Amino acid sequence: MTEVSSSDVVPAISFTGVDKCFGRTPVLKDLSFSVTQGEFFGLVGVNGAGKTTSLKGLLDFSEMDSGKIEVFGVSHRLIAARRRLAYLPERFLPPYYLTGRDFLRYSARLHGSGADTATLEALCASLDLEVAALARPVRQYSKGMAQKLGLIACFLSNKELYILDEPMSGLDPKARILVKRFLEELRARKRTVFFSTHLLTDVESLCDRMGILHGGRLRFVGTPEACRQQFGGSLEQAYLACISAP
Repeated sequence: MTEVSSSDVVPAISFTGVDKCFGRTPVLKDLSFSVTQGEFFGLVGVNGAGKTTSLKGLLDFSEMDSGKIEVFGVSHRLIAARRRLAYLPERFLPPYYLTGRDFLRYSARLHGSGADTATLEALCASLDLEVAALARPVRQYSKGMAQKLGLIACFLSNKELYILDEPMSGLDPKARILVKRFLEELRARKRTVFFSTHLLTDVESLCDRMGILHGGRLRFVGTPEACRQQFGGSLEQAYLACISAP
């Protein structure tokens, strides 16, 4: 049997020379990086840095002006590129007229995955959403409850790749701890997670590598430790030094 080296494995995600402008305003400039299969990669930046635009481009929600994006070696423009991933948007708004349980079952059908009662209840317990809340209409949910529902729908899909835009948004400290614990379970199952965030503590505790996006340009790609070594100080200090550099 021929052994396959890591260099022969197709990246889960790859951006090559991607540019995007809104009108005459450049938003992404020559964006190039890749995410290895089984890797946790955090895209970090201030509001308006281009994080969400990058994710929308990856999912073909927004057309890029130039460059190439691939998911598991398949062009992001093809439907087949999205069969192996699940996505949670930054502003997750589930249909207000559905109950939580109805939404999860509907989402599971869309992903072609199971949604039996035991699985739903186990995920709710893992992410601190009361099972009784699933019987209530989503319009009665708080921001944090809706965010948990979106995360549960994502993880229920049992995909190979999870793309999460600000996944900790609206979560209280307990919920954030539980989400991180569940993400570590996904790591043990060799899943790939690509998420955007401005929370450097989450990047430091979860990510194998990080990318610092600022002004539409990728200023740094590497491990959090490499970022600290290159720019000095804590990760927060290193981040500030990175985006402040000429």
